[in-house]
Amino acid sequence: MSTLLDSLSLRLDDLSDARIAAFMEEHLQDMRATSPPESVHALDMNQLRRPEIRFWTAWLPDDTAPAPGRLVGTGALKHLSAEHAELKSMRSAGSVRGLGVGRAILEHILGQAVDLGYQRVSLETGSQPFFEPAYQLYRRYGFTDCEPFGSYVPDPHSRFMTRVL
Repeated sequence: MSTLLDSLSLRLDDLSDARIAAFMEEHLQDMRATSPPESVHALDMNQLRRPEIRFWTAWLPDDTAPAPGRLVGTGALKHLSAEHAELKSMRSAGSVRGLGVGRAILEHILGQAVDLGYQRVSLETGSQPFFEPAYQLYRRYGFTDCEPFGSYVPDPHSRFMTRVL
């Protein structure tokens, strides 16, 4: 039996498709709607284009959309050091939430992190109820709570998590 994920394609992206900018603007709007301004750590398009960021997109075939289809998810990996990277910009389209797109993106990025030689991946996510599904996904994949890392500071609106690869 074929599933939605059988037709999902993930690609390292150059962010040139205008649909990505619109998708990420929705992401920023969600973050601003659920967190106070000082606690929004989502990256804008200029920040996502920095050399220390690798950005992936997830697509489903769609006869009504131009190639490569319909954008249904994103995720990024930010280089922190030779051993440590940060998971960023994880988002699934509302129409596919709960169907495994987030898991597929997370698995792909964790595999890429291993291939790139990282020994640890950390992340920041919100502490509000909106972020609970993401938090549970990360826990299922072995992430554990940790102290703030990199340039983050303690914040009651943030949860910090890490995982050894």
